[in-house]
Formats: sequence, structure tokens, C-alpha cells
Amino acid sequence: AGFIFLFFAVALAVYVWSALALMTIANKTKTKNAWLAWIPIGNIYLVTQIDKLPGWYTWGVLVSFIPFLGWPLAIAFYGFLFWKLAERMKYPGWWGILCLIPFVNLIVFSIWAWGKK
Repeated sequence: AGFIFLFFAVALAVYVWSALALMTIANKTKTKNAWLAWIPIGNIYLVTQIDKLPGWYTWGVLVSFIPFLGWPLAIAFYGFLFWKLAERMKYPGWWGILCLIPFVNLIVFSIWAWGKK
């Protein structure tokens, strides 16, 4: 029971941290509806809006449900979104690829949100 509690506590902390960072990034880029960072599919829509991509890109998350091809396609999709986000935040695009690595993404999002650049 203690392990499950710890797991959920860490998961909640990561979710809150990433939502705060994404909301701050949206505010920095003057993107409307920054509160969407707190909604699970809404946050992907918010990233497309920050990247200045059409909202239908949000449907790209559905590729992760395709058998056998889902995860590679989802990694490519999120890699593309984060690459564009890095460029929008005036960082090299390859920083977006770092967002695909668990816990490294928290550091990168923190730099984008609260860094001086």
C-alpha cells in the first residue's frame, strides 16, 4: 500500500509540475487558454497552439492506439511537436527530442518556462 501511495504521489507531483511549466510557457508566448495545460488532451491542443499548428494535430495522439505501429508513430509525433516547441522558445530544435526522455523532460520544460532566455 505504501508503494502505491508513493507512486501516485510522485505521479501527481510530476503532473502538477509539468502543467505549471506548460501554462507558464503558454503565458510567455501569449497563447490564449493557458489553463488547458491542466486538461489531459487539452494540453496537447495547447502545445499545437503554442507551436502555431492547426488544432487538428491534436488527433495525432490517437496514433498511439494503432497496433504495432502506435508507439513509434507516437514518439515521432511528440518529437515533432516538442521540436517545434523548442524552436518557438528560441532553443535548438533538438532540445525538443530531450523531452521524450522521462524526467529529462521536466528539466527542459522548467528551463523553457522559467529560464532567462
